[in-house]
Amino acid sequence: MLIAKFSLFPFGDEGTGIIWNTLVFVAFLAFLFLFNQKIQLWTFQRNVERALRKLEVLANNSRENVIQAVKALTGSDIREEINRAINNFLEFFSIEPVDKDPYGVLRRLEHILDIRRDRFKDFISRIVPKASKIECENLEGVLEAAIAVNFIYKIIRHFLILGKKTKSLFILMQLDMQMPLIMRIAEAYYGALQTFSQGKPIGDGLGPLVAAKLMVNAPVKRSVAEDVVAAEVNIENRRVIVLKAEGPGGTVGKPGEAVKRIIEENGGHVSRIIMIDAAAKLEGEKTGELAEGVGAAIGDPGPEKFKIEEMATRYGIPIDAIIVKMGLDEALTVMRREIAEAADAVIDRILKAIRERTREGDTVIVAGIGNTIGIAQ
Repeated sequence: MLIAKFSLFPFGDEGTGIIWNTLVFVAFLAFLFLFNQKIQLWTFQRNVERALRKLEVLANNSRENVIQAVKALTGSDIREEINRAINNFLEFFSIEPVDKDPYGVLRRLEHILDIRRDRFKDFISRIVPKASKIECENLEGVLEAAIAVNFIYKIIRHFLILGKKTKSLFILMQLDMQMPLIMRIAEAYYGALQTFSQGKPIGDGLGPLVAAKLMVNAPVKRSVAEDVVAAEVNIENRRVIVLKAEGPGGTVGKPGEAVKRIIEENGGHVSRIIMIDAAAKLEGEKTGELAEGVGAAIGDPGPEKFKIEEMATRYGIPIDAIIVKMGLDEALTVMRREIAEAADAVIDRILKAIRERTREGDTVIVAGIGNTIGIAQ
């Protein structure tokens, strides 16, 4: 009676349960060991495919918005050949000049950018021949945004298909990890497309808005470069030449060329250049915050910024920069109240800089950089 009955599972039903749990756990570990990479691959692929479907909707809607914008300007249904021309133009691209030999690369880049701009203008004039200059400039912005959204969609589709074909975990993993940022960029450009089609001011127009406020009472406004106007005002007994892109069409003009010509007109006798532009904010910073620094504040591929720096260096002219911080989506969509209100604070900074860093009788250039859509002079 004192001798326990022999059993394979000495702990009875409880022991049996423990063994079964252990076997299931071991089997689960073996399953994960054998199929973990395939599960991860499937998870990353599914996430990217979901995001790609959203991008496809944005790309298709962008194309439709371009067609509707053209239809609104023509006042009639779009012919099939124009529809095909628009679809073809959404594939438009530019090739940067060779930079292995850097000599003259900015001059060649400017030439490519000029050709690109001319192609846009020629295409728009063909599909909407009766549109005004302002309407053509706004439609150019719509096309630019649609091309950007279409390009993002095709790039993501390319890498997704490549990752599926090669079953590459690293391609799909990197895509999945970067998709939140990519979607923010695509949605920002899509928002810009809708804003440009309506001709409303955008956040990037902060610089032109400041310039417009400074030159509003100027008796004479003249063109000094391609799509750039200048006005001369008296501030604190200083001769201040204010520059901005010619609005209210959606254009940024050639501010570098304008600054260069103003300096040459004055024989290099310019005491200071003050530049105002929108700048990307860091996460945690508030929209509409101001910051001051030095250097050419202009988001340019290179040629316009180079002209400003070259002339400033040649004549020893200091360059002050005042920026207003905002996100990419805020810069490309309808101007928010915080950004519009920051314009007055920027003007206060400009007046302070003129008082403290220049003397009476000096000539100062104030350049408001950015897209001037919806902002006249």
